[in-house]
Amino acid sequence: MELSDANLQTLTEYLKKTLDPDPAIRRPAEKFLESVEGNQNYPLLLLTLLEKSQDNVIKVCASVTFKNYIKRNWRIVEDEPNKICEADRVAIKANIVHLMLSSPEQIQKQLSDAISIIGREDFPQKWPDLLTEMVNRFQSGDFHVINGVLRTAHSLFKRYRHEFKSNELWTEIKLVLDAFALPLTNLFKATIELCSTHANDASALRILFSSLILISKLFYSLNFQDLPEFFEDNMETWMNNFHTLLTLDNKLLQTDDEEEAGLLELLKSQICDNAALYAQKYDEEFQRYLPRFVTAIWNLLVTTGQEVKYDLLVSNAIQFLASVCERPHYKNLFEDQNTLTSICEKVIVPNMEFRAADEEAFEDNSEEYIRRDLEGSDIDTRRRAACDLVRGLCKFFEGPVTGIFSGYVNSMLQEYAKNPSVNWKHKDAAIYLVTSLASKAQTQKHGITQANELVNLTEFFVNHILPDLKSANVNEFPVLKADGIKYIMIFRNQVPKEHLLVSIPLLINHLQAETAEIAPFVEILLTNLFKALTLPGSSENEYIMKAIMRSFSLLQEAIIPYIPTLITQLTQKLLAVSKNPSKPHFNHYMFEAICLSIRITCKANPAAVVNFEEALFLVFTEILQNDVQEFIPYVFQVMSLLLETHKNDIPSSYMALFPHLLQPVLWERTGNIPALVRLLQAFLERGSNTIASAAADKIPGLLGVFQKLIASKANDHQGFYLLNSIIEHMPPESVDQYRKQIFILLFQRLQNSKTTKFIKSFLVFINLYCIKYGALALQEIFDGIQPKMFGMVLEKIIIPEIQKVSGNVEKKICAVGITKLLTECPPMMDTEYTKLWTPLLQSLIGLFELPEDDTIPDEEHFIDIEDTPGYQTAFSQLAFAGKKEHDPVGQMVNNPKIHLAQSLHKLSTACPGRVPSMVSTSLNAEALQYLQGYLQAASVTLL
Repeated sequence: MELSDANLQTLTEYLKKTLDPDPAIRRPAEKFLESVEGNQNYPLLLLTLLEKSQDNVIKVCASVTFKNYIKRNWRIVEDEPNKICEADRVAIKANIVHLMLSSPEQIQKQLSDAISIIGREDFPQKWPDLLTEMVNRFQSGDFHVINGVLRTAHSLFKRYRHEFKSNELWTEIKLVLDAFALPLTNLFKATIELCSTHANDASALRILFSSLILISKLFYSLNFQDLPEFFEDNMETWMNNFHTLLTLDNKLLQTDDEEEAGLLELLKSQICDNAALYAQKYDEEFQRYLPRFVTAIWNLLVTTGQEVKYDLLVSNAIQFLASVCERPHYKNLFEDQNTLTSICEKVIVPNMEFRAADEEAFEDNSEEYIRRDLEGSDIDTRRRAACDLVRGLCKFFEGPVTGIFSGYVNSMLQEYAKNPSVNWKHKDAAIYLVTSLASKAQTQKHGITQANELVNLTEFFVNHILPDLKSANVNEFPVLKADGIKYIMIFRNQVPKEHLLVSIPLLINHLQAETAEIAPFVEILLTNLFKALTLPGSSENEYIMKAIMRSFSLLQEAIIPYIPTLITQLTQKLLAVSKNPSKPHFNHYMFEAICLSIRITCKANPAAVVNFEEALFLVFTEILQNDVQEFIPYVFQVMSLLLETHKNDIPSSYMALFPHLLQPVLWERTGNIPALVRLLQAFLERGSNTIASAAADKIPGLLGVFQKLIASKANDHQGFYLLNSIIEHMPPESVDQYRKQIFILLFQRLQNSKTTKFIKSFLVFINLYCIKYGALALQEIFDGIQPKMFGMVLEKIIIPEIQKVSGNVEKKICAVGITKLLTECPPMMDTEYTKLWTPLLQSLIGLFELPEDDTIPDEEHFIDIEDTPGYQTAFSQLAFAGKKEHDPVGQMVNNPKIHLAQSLHKLSTACPGRVPSMVSTSLNAEALQYLQGYLQAASVTLL
């Protein structure tokens, strides 16, 4: 693509169309851009457009498109083609920093993220001058430029907070510190001085505070892994200035907005985070500064209001106290009874109260409320921080703290009892306080595993929780009902089971009760769950859909009478959300519910699969035709489940789809691969003869897919899944002409790029081949490729590596295959291969008796099967579409040890004296003992 005005105009037109709300206009434009993004100069056209376009909307659109392009394509995946040509990579890195710093803030943020993505892959080795270029910009004096550098540095270095420790990481951090720490410190000091100089200039302070926030975030990232010597030497400078900033008047840069945190609040919040980091990780070095920070943060807490804009600040300030109070070094700061009472009264109780803003969130955005309150994603809330502070204080002062709060809880409950309709928020705070006090240790699966013995949880439940849950008026105190659900979720091991059944419709996500106990609720439960999806704002509520899925799973055959209605409602919902998929969790649970409907119904009546196909195929066709990428892997999984339910040949409706499954474009998307392989396996298992006769020209297509997958270290195991199904199910004559080429491809991959994962898959395949076609056929095909290759494979791969095979079925396949090589391959008994007979038997006994060899060579990089490179839709496995483990030798062999003994007995009958001689002279004593045990168990001897 030339860097021409015509191409810039074309690109502008397509970018405009991607903003169109009409999918008929938007999707083709997105497809076009996706089709041309592999062309040279495409990213440079985007950068040119966002620099020179007069239309600000197009500039922003180009910057977002560029960032997503970088996200999808920058990473170079081993064994896969480079998606961006080297000239474009060089040009991007040469221009992007300058372009980012000279762009408006909205575009600057997008380009900063793009630099971060590039830096994650290329910095420091392939982009050594990035740091120098950024540090030099500190000298500009232009804070728009300086903040651009700081923002980029933050997005580049924040990964240090999450990376595992390694020498490579520490080397990189040292490189960064050597170049960046001193200029950052000097900038920090200079910016604070400028704040004093411009103390009365609000617009200047806004820019300077933006810088200080980013500097403080960088301080956190650069100190997270370890305390660098530089920051230890300059701790006085940093801590004194942090303390000064913490004590700034809260009215500075005050705004009337009660919702949005101001710059000063954000700055103080980050400083609280930094102080907490030092208190937790570097308490020895931080000890002399700690009392000043405790005092400053305490004063901050008691002078900060209840407005929403202060939530993050208050949360981080309380988290600082929580991190300090649970450290043995600082225990003395909190042991005075007056101090504990003051903390409880002035910090914890006020920040556990249910505010008007919380009530609005409960009413206006129920999903977000559940996510924050019931599911514990309330990391940055006042309540969560106050709860953590209670737990921290209870570590050393459980008795006194429980005593103080018992008084508050009783007082709150008495206030509620006086006038429930007005004072219900007091009861809410009391429940939250009891929950915080009692929860000492918990897990997602089991709830509380360790509780405060000073709190009577059952009594509190019966007296104060159960009445709200039993209330017939569903609209009365809904927050208290939600509190009751949360209480049961957390303390389900402490609450008597008979009380739990009261709330089955509410708690279906979290209970495992007997179906018989739930039976009276089934119809009303299912009706109300689907009715809830019609409530305003709840059409794609992930918690409702999760409850539907869990209900199906729990109720099993009890839902069968309602399935015709339920599947109609689910397909209608699927059709609606496929127009614009926006809720990944909702969509996942919806497909799980569809799979459960199929499994449960077809288990009772396999013929019902036809009804599901009639209901689903129209929607599936629309999804495939419109290329709804998020849903395609799900559709393939559901189709696999449906196809596997058929007992006879493949219906014609599936065969019509088969050629389309081999199209290369489908296989380009990493997220499609596991589901596509699974679907092709289902085709091969159910209709190999149909495929062989009706679609003979498709076998090269299948093998082409195998060849593509086998070349990738990330997906080679999927290639073997497909190949194993071809070998196991296809008529031998249909693949005869391709067999030699298959092995040549495998040997080429072995020679060029051997990995442990590939070796394990290769061993399973050759043994499956041996079982299917015979041991002699395996020897002949190896030696037909290259003389004596059969011996090399035995000596270099099978004998030394067989111990690495994992999985019961995989081990069984290998055991049966090796048994055939030992007992059904004449060259093993009367050629130069005979010397390998005993070592092969020894390795087989090792497979039976020795621990699995799970070592991975040092030079081999670990390949995460689930790690999908770039910005592609990741594969989401549907649990209820899961495939049953298939044992291809199940009908032939039950116990592989007995099978070995019987096969050796048969061989010794044909060659009297040979087998006992080879076994007794060459097998080690331990292996010989195991073998005698197999022979004894099989009631046979060696002749």
